[in-house]
Amino acid sequence: MKRNQGFTLIELIIVIVILGILAVTAAPRFLNFSGDARASTLSGVRGALESAGALIYGKAIIESKHTQASGQSLNAPFAAISLIYGYPANATSLLAAAELSTDEWVVQDVATAGEPVNSAVGDVVVAPTGTTINADLACHVLYKPATASAGSPVVVTKPVITVVSTGC
Repeated sequence: MKRNQGFTLIELIIVIVILGILAVTAAPRFLNFSGDARASTLSGVRGALESAGALIYGKAIIESKHTQASGQSLNAPFAAISLIYGYPANATSLLAAAELSTDEWVVQDVATAGEPVNSAVGDVVVAPTGTTINADLACHVLYKPATASAGSPVVVTKPVITVVSTGC
């Protein structure tokens, strides 16, 4: 007579518990939820900057200030926003236009070209609070202000807003 040998219920439960413990401890190493959340937040900031820029540009067109390189600001309630070709020109203007919280974000003009990578003097970096702005920064939004063609008529190129999330 053959006796069927198999696993007992207790042995199966112990194996399932061990696999569960391994999955819980190993899963965070393979699934980067916090990095994905930071990258998604940066995408939201990009959207806020684009929306604010479009709103400010529309207001600049109404006030006929959209073709001038600098030295322009809008009437109330946007008087604190400096313009370059009708778009926000610097970090202070971006903070006011997009209403970003300084408790959550560092918004800073680039002082040294290449810090962060692919930036130029005059660009603006938006990064999570507690971030050091340097050449190694790889979790930020880079705002390159509007430019325009020389000659007449002036053809404005809107700001370029790039999300860098490789280091989030």
